[in-house]
Amino acid sequence: MKLNWPWVSTLYFCEGLPYVTVMTLSLLMYKRLDLSNAEITLYTSWLYLPWVIKPLWSPFVDAIRSKRWWILLMQVLIGGAMASVALTLSAPLWLQLSLAALWLMAFSSATHDIAADGYYMLALDSHDQAKYVGWRSMAYRLATLFGQGALVGLVGYFEIVTRSPKQAWIYLFAILAVIYIAFALLHLFILPRPASDAEQTRSNLNEIFRDVGTTALTFFRKPEIVTALCVMFFYRMPEGLLVKVSSLFLVDSVQNGGLGLTTIEYGYVQGTMGLIGLTVGGILGGVLVSRQGLRYWLWPMVVAITLPDIVYVYLSYAGTVSLEMVVVCVTLEQFGYGFGFTAYMMYLMYFSRGARQTSHYAFATAFMALSMMLPGLVAGTLQEAVGYRWFFLIVMATCFMTYMVAAKLKIDPNYGKK
Repeated sequence: MKLNWPWVSTLYFCEGLPYVTVMTLSLLMYKRLDLSNAEITLYTSWLYLPWVIKPLWSPFVDAIRSKRWWILLMQVLIGGAMASVALTLSAPLWLQLSLAALWLMAFSSATHDIAADGYYMLALDSHDQAKYVGWRSMAYRLATLFGQGALVGLVGYFEIVTRSPKQAWIYLFAILAVIYIAFALLHLFILPRPASDAEQTRSNLNEIFRDVGTTALTFFRKPEIVTALCVMFFYRMPEGLLVKVSSLFLVDSVQNGGLGLTTIEYGYVQGTMGLIGLTVGGILGGVLVSRQGLRYWLWPMVVAITLPDIVYVYLSYAGTVSLEMVVVCVTLEQFGYGFGFTAYMMYLMYFSRGARQTSHYAFATAFMALSMMLPGLVAGTLQEAVGYRWFFLIVMATCFMTYMVAAKLKIDPNYGKK
């Protein structure tokens, strides 16, 4: 009997690892290399762009060559981008070159997402797709835990041994490159070759552009599109401002108003306990929606994704706090985010129903990425202008936007029930 779990789990581990590298590790790396918060949030927020434009690029991935070919090519490019970060950090133009390597990694990762998700549906029948969905989810979570926890702890160890943050990050990205290329070689041998994934090329590019145009046109003609766009942009407004600055706050020096956590402590707080809280909140949200429906749990989830942000107001005013208290606060905030984010994702699926559901959902997730990118571009500049305390108070004030858009939602009471 063919075993599918090895390639499913390793494939989705490879899907999660570059994302957490681009979105989390790069943030911490530039902070340790003494960039300002304004620079860090501006530069790293632009890395969301490949996920924003993914719906425009996905038809080309579907039309040109096989999904297996795209997966292997993107894994080689991602591994090369990781090695490039390690090689460029000691160069004179290390900032510009490392950002270019991270942008290549982000674009390759977004393309890998398209190919991997398509390949999963081609390589497995509907029964096995349902059977292994837990494996892919678990593998993606493990990649996040490995990246934010184990790898952050490892770079913290390198910082102690080498006494050089830059050298520590060079070592880390070199190790990452080796790990990722090893996975690419493994997948060369273990990824099946389903007949439905036969190589194909459309000779008429006009057909591809026409499909994209039709999808976009039908998406923007859907009922309640204005309300939906407001939800996509503003439901996560507080989190869009908070997500990058909160990480910088945890590791920033006490003199600058931060908590002064070491890299190892950050890996434990955010990458381990915080991720556990996020995962538990997300699982609980899914279970509860399946029982009473999305409409029943909407407002508890709206409250959960906003009010726990106040823990950062407390931490910024409390001064010196124990590591245990930081863990409790971050875990609580992440649990609330995981629970409240369930409503957001369920609404995107609810809005995308009907003809071209998959394509419309891809457009919705692109707007989701844009909703994180735009606030992130200015978050660091705003924080530096007003300080951490006022910044977190402003985040709490933007929760009003979440409440406003949630109040406009009209959802079938039975949607989401098992």
